[in-house]
Amino acid sequence: MEIANITINGQPVSAQVGSTILQAARQAGIDIPTLCDHPALIPIGACRICLVEVTGQRTLITACTFPITEGMVVQTESPQVVMARKLILDLLFSERNHFCPFCEASGNCELQNLGYRYGVDHWLYSTFTKAFPIDATHKHLFMEHNRCILCGRCERACGEIVANHTLGLRNRGNASMIHCDASLPWGESTCISCGTCLQVCPTGAISDKRSAFMGRDVQTESTKTTCNRCSIGCGMEVVTRAGNVLRIKSDWDAEVNGGRLCEYGRFDPLYDPRDRITSPLLRRKGRLEPVSWDEALQSVADRVGAAQGQEIGVLTSSNSTNEALYLLNKLFCQELGAKNVGLLNSVAPKLFDQPRGSLADIVAGDVIMVVGTDPVKDQPVASFFVKRSVDKGARLIVVDDGENGLAPFAYMNLRIADIGRAIEIAHRAAQPIVLYGVGASEAAVKSLKALQGKARFVTLEPGVNTFAAVTFGFNNGFKPSAAKVLYASLGEQDWSGGDMLKAVDKGAFVVVQASFASPLTEKADVVLPTAIWSERAGSLTNTEGRVQKVNKAVEPRGGAKPDWEILSLLAEKLGRKLGASLDEIAALAVQEIKYKENQR
Repeated sequence: MEIANITINGQPVSAQVGSTILQAARQAGIDIPTLCDHPALIPIGACRICLVEVTGQRTLITACTFPITEGMVVQTESPQVVMARKLILDLLFSERNHFCPFCEASGNCELQNLGYRYGVDHWLYSTFTKAFPIDATHKHLFMEHNRCILCGRCERACGEIVANHTLGLRNRGNASMIHCDASLPWGESTCISCGTCLQVCPTGAISDKRSAFMGRDVQTESTKTTCNRCSIGCGMEVVTRAGNVLRIKSDWDAEVNGGRLCEYGRFDPLYDPRDRITSPLLRRKGRLEPVSWDEALQSVADRVGAAQGQEIGVLTSSNSTNEALYLLNKLFCQELGAKNVGLLNSVAPKLFDQPRGSLADIVAGDVIMVVGTDPVKDQPVASFFVKRSVDKGARLIVVDDGENGLAPFAYMNLRIADIGRAIEIAHRAAQPIVLYGVGASEAAVKSLKALQGKARFVTLEPGVNTFAAVTFGFNNGFKPSAAKVLYASLGEQDWSGGDMLKAVDKGAFVVVQASFASPLTEKADVVLPTAIWSERAGSLTNTEGRVQKVNKAVEPRGGAKPDWEILSLLAEKLGRKLGASLDEIAALAVQEIKYKENQR
């Protein structure tokens, strides 16, 4: 790695050859202001705010695009630079109707911050008096064109980061505007509601409807955690104020998603309409009544403790944390001898014993096969990686017998029975990638093995923590009729029981550990309220087999408790000591996952 030595504001700085002045300055802790630049986007030098003075250059240059060379001397706050930046700010404030006190982003606005930084205390030029429209047709966001500075961040993020290409720029000069598709209303466009444009916007041009005017950054707290909406396990930040969740942001530093989030992860958790269960419930005289935790757990312990191992049935949602799955397995299977256990979602077939591929592999692929899975519907962030690779020239082959959201982007769409044609093309590729899921038939799985050693295989599991659930043995098949005592750990999953519950003995004692009311909780003998995604700590294992931390952002509502804690308390009632603390249980769970995965 070749290093160049330069000087910035009289300070010696060393950085890798090929780095820009802006990158070298940031690495050295030197602040150069920007507006159009964002670490996740390709620099374009549009806003000119990052102008710096370089000895030997005839004019000021943009730090975000200019590469460093050995011996370069840079001034970032010279009188000429400051004067140029102030002129740019004066022009930006004049191009739209920037009335800061009335803007949702006031206090969190990058343009406003630069105005304060460079002493813009009045408008040097008359502001643009034309009223620009507001597009409020989107269900989660609104676009306020009066606040837009045409930095292009949103447009570039829509294309470069999620490869959706909904946003663009229309018209010219001071009439230029961001638009959706062919100037459609935002709510009628091809927008997939990932919210990436919201997060990169430097002003109040794009705002979140739900959390508008509910708090500035200095008034809020941010907690990094892991999304539990699918098996990808995206890193995200939960923004809270006074114990209330305001909004969800993506975590740019997260290894799995690299700052990408989908609608499921960013917005859906904030709009859950279901009724929360906040108190333990015990059935008395045919009705569920609120009781204390001690009474509810004792009732469960009495019935579970009196049952034989073959009489106990355990069902779990893949929404459960690693710690909860470990305790379920340890308590019911190992301590109580239960064999009748099941998982509420299906599982992708395992092709080989070799380690699974990662989402990062997708970007490097030249031929991408998607077999028996629809990531657009089930794991949207994975589809972003696929579409980005297609943008870079990769050929996409979709092999599926049903409708598939990636079909419009595919070079070839095939039925499962024709998978051989796709395998022939993959054999000729330099770096083929195979994404597969539960829809891959037995014959397709057998055919895919021909690519062993040639392709990288990425498993897209349904559910959330399916990898860990399978590792702990919860995919062995559940026989409803054999259960005299049924323990169902649902968490946040919306499951009514369906035909499976109809097959359970009418006299069976049913315990449901759940966050929300459902037809199943109404039929239960005991209901144990479970903390939701923002109220629990622990860990999840994503579809790659990567163990990721889950952090609590707010306190559980009412008497709800985290899934692992409920099981730990139940174990104590049954006279079993399975772990004294979350940290201890977490360490045991991860150790067990790694051991059992190595044995598979």
